[in-house]
Amino acid sequence: MDRIPYRATEGATPYDGLRLPVTILLDNVRSMYNVGAFFRTADGAGIERLLLSGITARPPMKQITKTALGAEERVAWEPVPSLELCLTQLRTAGFEIAAIETSNRAVDLFDWRPHFPVCVIFGHEVDGISSDILAACDTHVRLPMLGVKHSLNVASAGAIVMYELLRKYRTLHEADQSRVIK
Repeated sequence: MDRIPYRATEGATPYDGLRLPVTILLDNVRSMYNVGAFFRTADGAGIERLLLSGITARPPMKQITKTALGAEERVAWEPVPSLELCLTQLRTAGFEIAAIETSNRAVDLFDWRPHFPVCVIFGHEVDGISSDILAACDTHVRLPMLGVKHSLNVASAGAIVMYELLRKYRTLHEADQSRVIK
């Protein structure tokens, strides 16, 4: 079966009509600037919503607004009073639960084949994601790190993951569209 390549019509992009079926859960992200950066990237990548858990700050906050540049008013978000209940509800709704964390069972971001919809969890900038939350995740995903440092700023890691998910979802969407066209 030949794949039909994307052909742009006047003004159209391969992203028209796409909404990325991804929820980002921030658990104990302490920097309000990082939270704002997540809002801004979530807006750019078309993420469905942000869930804010633990000590993660919630809008409106001056430091969030400084880096979000208004995206905190456009991206859907919810506070999460019970992380365990939230994960149960997401799983019941058919979400894959993925921790972005280097662990023994982590798969490389570029090898990961997410099952959409997906909820991606990011944790505390220093301590990462707690072991009980890691145990509740379906998948652990690591970013390839070739340098001396073995981690990135959480908001930088979030941006990489969101855009890789967008790339993977777009590929699936194009494959679905080509089947419809045939």
